[in-house]
Amino acid sequence: FQTYFKNSEGPWKAAINTVRRRNQENCSLSQSLFLGTVQPQSRKRKWNTQLIIPASSTNKNNSEEDREKNRVDLYSMNESFPVEQLRTFSQLLQNIHRLEFPSQMGSVLTNPLLLHYMNCIKDESIYLRLYYWMGQTLQEECTWCVADNNGYEEEFKDFLETVYKTECFLQEGFSSCEEFLYKSLPLWDGFCCRSQILRLVSWIPLSSFSEMKSHLYDPLAQLFFTSSLFFKCSVLESLKELLQNWLNWHVIHLDSESDS
Repeated sequence: FQTYFKNSEGPWKAAINTVRRRNQENCSLSQSLFLGTVQPQSRKRKWNTQLIIPASSTNKNNSEEDREKNRVDLYSMNESFPVEQLRTFSQLLQNIHRLEFPSQMGSVLTNPLLLHYMNCIKDESIYLRLYYWMGQTLQEECTWCVADNNGYEEEFKDFLETVYKTECFLQEGFSSCEEFLYKSLPLWDGFCCRSQILRLVSWIPLSSFSEMKSHLYDPLAQLFFTSSLFFKCSVLESLKELLQNWLNWHVIHLDSESDS
Protein backbone atom coordinates (compact mmCIF):
# COMPACT_ATOMS: atom_id res chain seq x y z
CA PHE A 1 0.00 0.00 0.00
CA GLN A 2 2.77 2.46 0.91
CA THR A 3 4.53 1.68 -2.36
CA TYR A 4 1.70 3.13 -4.42
CA PHE A 5 0.46 5.80 -1.99
CA LYS A 6 3.56 7.51 -0.65
CA ASN A 7 3.28 9.74 2.40
CA SER A 8 3.28 13.36 1.18
CA GLU A 9 4.43 14.53 4.62
CA GLY A 10 7.74 12.69 4.28
CA PRO A 11 9.81 15.71 3.11
CA TRP A 12 8.30 17.93 5.81
CA LYS A 13 9.11 15.39 8.51
CA ALA A 14 12.67 15.17 7.19
CA ALA A 15 12.96 18.97 7.36
CA ILE A 16 11.61 19.05 10.94
CA ASN A 17 14.00 16.30 11.98
CA THR A 18 16.85 18.25 10.40
CA VAL A 19 16.07 21.33 12.50
CA ARG A 20 15.78 19.24 15.67
CA ARG A 21 19.06 17.47 14.99
CA ARG A 22 20.80 20.76 14.20
CA ASN A 23 19.66 22.25 17.50
CA GLN A 24 20.79 19.16 19.43
CA GLU A 25 24.17 19.15 17.70
CA ASN A 26 24.67 22.86 18.38
CA CYS A 27 23.94 22.25 22.06
CA SER A 28 26.29 19.28 22.32
CA LEU A 29 28.94 21.12 20.32
CA SER A 30 28.83 24.08 22.70
CA GLN A 31 29.31 21.76 25.66
CA SER A 32 32.21 19.99 23.94
CA LEU A 33 33.88 23.27 23.10
CA PHE A 34 33.50 24.42 26.69
CA LEU A 35 35.02 21.18 27.98
CA GLY A 36 37.76 21.22 25.34
CA THR A 37 36.98 17.69 24.12
CA VAL A 38 35.84 18.42 20.59
CA GLN A 39 38.14 17.70 17.65
CA PRO A 40 37.71 19.16 14.17
CA GLN A 41 36.30 16.69 11.70
CA SER A 42 36.51 16.94 7.92
CA ARG A 43 34.62 14.82 5.48
CA LYS A 44 35.24 15.19 1.77
CA ARG A 45 31.97 14.83 -0.02
CA LYS A 46 31.96 12.27 -2.79
CA TRP A 47 30.90 14.83 -5.37
CA ASN A 48 33.84 17.09 -4.61
CA THR A 49 36.16 14.55 -6.21
CA GLN A 50 33.99 14.62 -9.32
CA LEU A 51 34.94 18.27 -9.97
CA ILE A 52 38.55 17.37 -10.81
CA ILE A 53 39.64 15.76 -14.06
CA PRO A 54 41.24 12.39 -13.21
CA ALA A 55 44.98 12.07 -13.68
CA SER A 56 46.37 10.56 -16.83
CA SER A 57 46.90 6.80 -16.82
CA THR A 58 50.28 7.10 -18.56
CA ASN A 59 53.44 6.22 -16.66
CA LYS A 60 55.01 9.30 -15.07
CA ASN A 61 58.47 7.75 -15.13
CA ASN A 62 58.79 7.75 -18.90
CA SER A 63 61.96 9.13 -20.36
CA GLU A 64 62.05 12.45 -22.18
CA GLU A 65 62.18 10.63 -25.49
CA ASP A 66 59.10 8.58 -24.66
CA ARG A 67 57.19 11.66 -23.57
CA GLU A 68 58.07 13.42 -26.80
CA LYS A 69 56.89 10.41 -28.75
CA ASN A 70 53.63 10.33 -26.84
CA ARG A 71 53.18 14.05 -27.47
CA VAL A 72 53.50 13.51 -31.21
CA ASP A 73 51.14 10.55 -31.13
CA LEU A 74 48.49 12.66 -29.40
CA TYR A 75 48.18 14.83 -32.48
CA SER A 76 47.61 11.87 -34.75
CA MET A 77 44.23 12.21 -36.43
CA ASN A 78 43.48 8.55 -35.70
CA GLU A 79 43.57 8.95 -31.91
CA SER A 80 41.42 10.74 -29.38
CA PHE A 81 42.82 13.59 -27.34
CA PRO A 82 42.56 13.07 -23.54
CA VAL A 83 41.13 16.09 -21.77
CA GLU A 84 43.58 15.88 -18.85
CA GLN A 85 46.28 17.05 -21.28
CA LEU A 86 44.23 19.95 -22.61
CA ARG A 87 46.02 23.13 -21.52
CA THR A 88 45.49 25.92 -24.09
CA PHE A 89 42.76 27.25 -26.32
CA SER A 90 44.85 26.47 -29.41
CA GLN A 91 44.96 22.81 -28.33
CA LEU A 92 41.20 22.89 -28.08
CA LEU A 93 40.84 24.24 -31.61
CA GLN A 94 43.27 21.69 -33.06
CA ASN A 95 41.60 18.73 -31.35
CA ILE A 96 38.01 19.86 -30.97
CA HIS A 97 36.59 16.94 -32.98
CA ARG A 98 38.48 14.19 -31.18
CA LEU A 99 38.32 15.14 -27.51
CA GLU A 100 37.69 12.27 -25.14
CA PHE A 101 35.55 13.54 -22.29
CA PRO A 102 36.27 12.25 -18.77
CA SER A 103 34.05 9.76 -17.01
CA GLN A 104 33.69 12.32 -14.19
CA MET A 105 31.33 14.78 -15.85
CA GLY A 106 31.45 17.10 -12.85
CA SER A 107 34.97 18.13 -13.83
CA VAL A 108 33.48 19.94 -16.85
CA LEU A 109 32.02 22.58 -14.51
CA THR A 110 35.46 23.81 -13.44
CA ASN A 111 37.22 23.63 -16.82
CA PRO A 112 36.72 26.71 -19.06
CA LEU A 113 38.14 24.94 -22.12
CA LEU A 114 35.61 22.13 -21.87
CA LEU A 115 32.85 24.70 -21.37
CA HIS A 116 34.00 26.40 -24.58
CA TYR A 117 33.71 23.01 -26.26
CA MET A 118 30.13 22.63 -25.01
CA ASN A 119 29.30 26.06 -26.43
CA CYS A 120 30.80 25.23 -29.84
CA ILE A 121 29.82 21.57 -30.24
CA LYS A 122 26.23 20.83 -29.29
CA ASP A 123 26.79 17.20 -28.34
CA GLU A 124 23.55 15.98 -26.78
CA SER A 125 25.21 13.01 -25.10
CA ILE A 126 27.53 15.31 -23.11
CA TYR A 127 24.63 17.45 -21.93
CA LEU A 128 22.61 14.38 -20.95
CA ARG A 129 25.52 12.93 -18.96
CA LEU A 130 26.12 16.24 -17.20
CA TYR A 131 22.41 16.77 -16.46
CA TYR A 132 22.04 13.29 -15.02
CA TRP A 133 25.06 13.65 -12.74
CA MET A 134 24.07 17.15 -11.63
CA GLY A 135 20.46 16.17 -10.96
CA GLN A 136 21.52 13.24 -8.78
CA THR A 137 24.05 15.35 -6.89
CA LEU A 138 21.66 18.22 -6.19
CA GLN A 139 18.99 15.84 -4.97
CA GLU A 140 21.29 13.81 -2.72
CA GLU A 141 23.26 16.73 -1.24
CA CYS A 142 20.53 19.34 -0.64
CA THR A 143 21.04 20.39 2.97
CA TRP A 144 17.38 21.15 3.76
CA CYS A 145 15.80 18.17 1.97
CA VAL A 146 18.07 15.40 3.27
CA ALA A 147 18.46 15.14 7.03
CA ASP A 148 21.97 13.65 6.94
CA ASN A 149 23.49 16.65 5.15
CA ASN A 150 22.71 19.48 7.57
CA GLY A 151 26.38 19.72 8.61
CA TYR A 152 27.71 20.42 5.13
CA GLU A 153 26.01 23.65 4.20
CA GLU A 154 29.23 25.47 3.28
CA GLU A 155 30.30 22.73 0.88
CA PHE A 156 26.85 22.70 -0.72
CA LYS A 157 27.05 26.49 -1.07
CA ASP A 158 30.34 26.16 -2.94
CA PHE A 159 28.82 23.58 -5.26
CA LEU A 160 25.78 25.76 -6.02
CA GLU A 161 28.14 28.68 -6.68
CA THR A 162 30.07 26.54 -9.16
CA VAL A 163 26.85 25.59 -10.96
CA TYR A 164 25.78 29.25 -11.12
CA LYS A 165 29.14 30.37 -12.57
CA THR A 166 28.87 27.64 -15.19
CA GLU A 167 25.40 28.84 -16.21
CA CYS A 168 26.74 32.39 -16.53
CA PHE A 169 29.59 31.11 -18.70
CA LEU A 170 27.27 29.14 -20.99
CA GLN A 171 24.58 31.87 -20.84
CA GLU A 172 21.85 29.30 -20.25
CA GLY A 173 20.36 27.40 -17.36
CA PHE A 174 20.56 23.67 -16.73
CA SER A 175 17.33 21.66 -16.91
CA SER A 176 18.47 19.52 -13.97
CA CYS A 177 19.01 22.68 -11.91
CA GLU A 178 15.53 23.92 -12.85
CA GLU A 179 14.00 20.62 -11.75
CA PHE A 180 15.92 20.78 -8.46
CA LEU A 181 14.66 24.29 -7.71
CA TYR A 182 11.03 23.41 -8.45
CA LYS A 183 11.21 20.43 -6.08
CA SER A 184 13.18 22.08 -3.28
CA LEU A 185 11.73 25.61 -3.14
CA PRO A 186 8.52 24.51 -1.33
CA LEU A 187 10.74 23.12 1.47
CA TRP A 188 13.20 26.01 1.53
CA ASP A 189 13.34 28.23 4.62
CA GLY A 190 14.61 31.28 2.70
CA PHE A 191 17.80 31.37 4.74
CA CYS A 192 19.95 28.33 3.88
CA CYS A 193 22.12 29.06 0.81
CA ARG A 194 19.92 32.10 0.12
CA SER A 195 22.30 33.96 -2.18
CA GLN A 196 23.10 30.87 -4.25
CA ILE A 197 19.48 29.75 -4.60
CA LEU A 198 18.24 33.16 -5.76
CA ARG A 199 21.08 33.36 -8.28
CA LEU A 200 20.11 29.99 -9.71
CA VAL A 201 16.50 31.15 -9.92
CA SER A 202 17.60 33.89 -12.34
CA TRP A 203 18.58 31.22 -14.90
CA ILE A 204 15.31 29.25 -14.92
CA PRO A 205 13.94 29.13 -18.50
CA LEU A 206 10.64 30.99 -18.69
CA SER A 207 7.67 28.75 -19.50
CA SER A 208 3.89 29.03 -19.23
CA PHE A 209 2.50 31.32 -16.54
CA SER A 210 0.59 28.54 -14.79
CA GLU A 211 3.73 26.40 -14.49
CA MET A 212 5.86 29.31 -13.29
CA LYS A 213 3.20 30.36 -10.79
CA SER A 214 2.81 26.96 -9.15
CA HIS A 215 6.49 25.96 -9.14
CA LEU A 216 8.25 29.31 -8.61
CA TYR A 217 6.06 32.25 -7.63
CA ASP A 218 3.85 30.52 -5.04
CA PRO A 219 6.76 29.09 -2.96
CA LEU A 220 8.61 32.41 -3.11
CA ALA A 221 5.47 34.38 -2.26
CA GLN A 222 5.02 32.48 1.03
CA LEU A 223 8.52 33.53 2.06
CA PHE A 224 8.27 37.00 0.52
CA PHE A 225 5.36 38.25 2.65
CA THR A 226 6.81 36.93 5.92
CA SER A 227 10.48 37.86 5.48
CA SER A 228 12.65 40.91 5.95
CA LEU A 229 12.97 43.84 3.57
CA PHE A 230 16.40 42.57 2.52
CA PHE A 231 14.93 39.23 1.44
CA LYS A 232 12.14 40.98 -0.47
CA CYS A 233 14.69 43.09 -2.37
CA SER A 234 16.80 40.00 -3.08
CA VAL A 235 13.82 38.16 -4.58
CA LEU A 236 12.87 41.15 -6.76
CA GLU A 237 16.49 41.43 -7.94
CA SER A 238 16.54 37.73 -8.82
CA LEU A 239 13.29 37.99 -10.79
CA LYS A 240 14.60 41.05 -12.62
CA GLU A 241 17.71 39.12 -13.66
CA LEU A 242 15.48 36.21 -14.68
CA LEU A 243 13.60 38.44 -17.09
CA GLN A 244 16.81 40.04 -18.34
CA ASN A 245 18.43 36.64 -19.02
CA TRP A 246 15.32 35.47 -20.86
CA LEU A 247 15.25 38.61 -23.04
CA ASN A 248 18.94 38.21 -23.92
CA TRP A 249 18.43 34.55 -24.82
CA HIS A 250 15.36 35.41 -26.92
CA VAL A 251 17.18 38.16 -28.84
CA ILE A 252 20.18 35.92 -29.58
CA HIS A 253 17.99 33.11 -30.90
CA LEU A 254 15.93 35.52 -33.01
CA ASP A 255 19.14 36.84 -34.58
CA SER A 256 20.42 33.32 -35.31
CA GLU A 257 17.10 32.33 -36.89
CA SER A 258 17.04 35.45 -39.07
CA ASP A 259 20.61 34.78 -40.24
CA SER A 260 19.77 31.21 -41.20
